Amino acid sequence: MIPVGDTPRTRSLPWVNYALIGVNILVFLYTLTLAADLAPTRLERFAQLRAQTEGVCYGFLAEPTEVNAFYCRWGFQPREFFDAVAGTLPQGSDRLAILFTILTSLFIHGGWLHIVGNMLFLWIFGDNVEDRLGHAGYLAFYVLAGAAANVVQASIDPNSLVPVVGASGAIAGVLGAYLVMFPTAVIHVLVPVFIFFLVPIPIPAVVMIGIWFLQNLLAGFATLGDAATPDAGVAWFAHIGGFLFGFAFAALFAREPRRAPPRSYPL
Repeated sequence: MIPVGDTPRTRSLPWVNYALIGVNILVFLYTLTLAADLAPTRLERFAQLRAQTEGVCYGFLAEPTEVNAFYCRWGFQPREFFDAVAGTLPQGSDRLAILFTILTSLFIHGGWLHIVGNMLFLWIFGDNVEDRLGHAGYLAFYVLAGAAANVVQASIDPNSLVPVVGASGAIAGVLGAYLVMFPTAVIHVLVPVFIFFLVPIPIPAVVMIGIWFLQNLLAGFATLGDAATPDAGVAWFAHIGGFLFGFAFAALFAREPRRAPPRSYPL
């Protein structure tokens, strides 16, 4: 199901949501400019691989290219992050920059499908959540949801060296909050029929988001032993953790206050 619209209308311009989308797109376009070429000789490639693995990739083996070094430097590597928290990094490591990857990783994407899918969901659902929380509150919520999502993913395999990147965890938090704030909303989605046709249909938000969460939950537990390996591909538990954070946050702090019934006065 591909969401293309929803029924709630915003009362203010969601400029924070637009800014988040813009920053994500700009960072992705920047990664497209980074070189993916390997050194011409095997000896040079080996030297670069060793330097990259022992340096920014923190033991993670990846082809020694400019783009891979970028993902290692700014992506969230669980073992590196926890070592930074514990103060056990190798001498010369930039501890502050490594701790900051819990946030920088939220703005990095691994391909066109990754960025387009995430930004579409953020476009559809983020504006309404921002409208309810306010601009500053929404930005703080988005960052906290993304950080919580990364911590949950990292807790599945704290020794993982695989960089976790993408806004999916933060956007999952937005979905969780949206479900609490707008339980009666209707989402307009495109559903594939006979592979070649996309049919637009309205679906209650609770159904659409519920199916999305169930898919992530089943996928996450199905790959529990391999969720943090390169073959897994998707950080399912970041989605799950982000969603639960967003749902709990909205349930505790962002429910719409009930309106008091109008008073009546006897004549």
